[in-house]
Amino acid sequence: MIYRAIGAMSGSSLDGLDIAFAEFQENAGKWSYEIKEADCYSYSDAWIKELKTATSLNALDYQLLHVAYGHYIGQQINKFIDEKKLNYQVALISSHGHTSFHIPSRQTTAQLGDGAAIAAETQLPVVSDLRSLDLAFGGEGAPIVPIGEKLLLGDYNYFLNVGGIANISFNGEPYVAFDVCAANRVLNMLASEVGENYDEGGRLAKKGKIDQQLLNSLNGLDYYKKPFPKSLANEFGTAIVYPMIRDSGSEIHDALRTYVEHIVSQIGEAISDGQRSMPAGRTGGLNVQHSMLVTGGGAFNDFLIERLKEKLAGLNVGVVVPDEKLVKYKEAMIMAFMGVLRWRQEYNVLSSVTGASRDNIGGALWIGQEA
Repeated sequence: MIYRAIGAMSGSSLDGLDIAFAEFQENAGKWSYEIKEADCYSYSDAWIKELKTATSLNALDYQLLHVAYGHYIGQQINKFIDEKKLNYQVALISSHGHTSFHIPSRQTTAQLGDGAAIAAETQLPVVSDLRSLDLAFGGEGAPIVPIGEKLLLGDYNYFLNVGGIANISFNGEPYVAFDVCAANRVLNMLASEVGENYDEGGRLAKKGKIDQQLLNSLNGLDYYKKPFPKSLANEFGTAIVYPMIRDSGSEIHDALRTYVEHIVSQIGEAISDGQRSMPAGRTGGLNVQHSMLVTGGGAFNDFLIERLKEKLAGLNVGVVVPDEKLVKYKEAMIMAFMGVLRWRQEYNVLSSVTGASRDNIGGALWIGQEA
């Protein structure tokens, strides 16, 4: 069976709306995929401001933004379909939206981008609200991409995505994944202080020196002591980590260098803890060569990848950065795949990852087509 679907994803780094059109084929329970077309539509300054400040809105204004942003997503998807000449090829849209609130302790999460508005704009079936059911079952609602990693990309021991938040997956049975630390969102905030949208290739960080006192303080944050399953809200980076860095008085190059080291250190700790605590059959043991697929915007940060390779060499983990299309659009592609699984009424969120009481079929379905 072949499915052709669009996935839409807005990450916490606010670099834009990622849209991927992918073809998925299921044959005797085995899945394969191909990303046919993909693009990122950058946000205007106005939309960046709206999304950044959404959590400060009153209930009515928040709901109005939710609907307006849903219409915006639908319009951008229509633009994508027209530009890529995909008319009459897309059978389904699956939209993650943009996370505003994420409070697992209160079984609450909220992603801006009304699915009904997307369906009305595109006149296509739409899956949205992919995380809520998992929280209702007591899970973290994150990470949710591991189902796609497991069924589509299963040849690696680890999967690392370095986006606004860095998250890691351990490929085995049961499948385990969790958010590691804030990543690009903090790096981008620091780079903006010297007039850059982001630290291209890590060149600014590479010029700096590690502020050891700041690094120790960052590594000592309580979140890192928690066992998985665990997940992070965007505010961890913006309201806790970033103020710590600025209050340290560290010069911007040194701050960037220190935070790169912090990201690398926490990824290394996550893998090291996993290798020690998980059964040998899960990880292959401490002395077996492993492989880790790295995607997300951080995969283009040459300095971060260089430091990551150096750090993980001691743990016998080889770092693999795939082709640019998969690096940039893995999450959008997996959103499309999650929509396909929802359409088939099959599990698309793994309880072993989120800590929910059961695997679940996440997502609300909106039928935008005429009967």
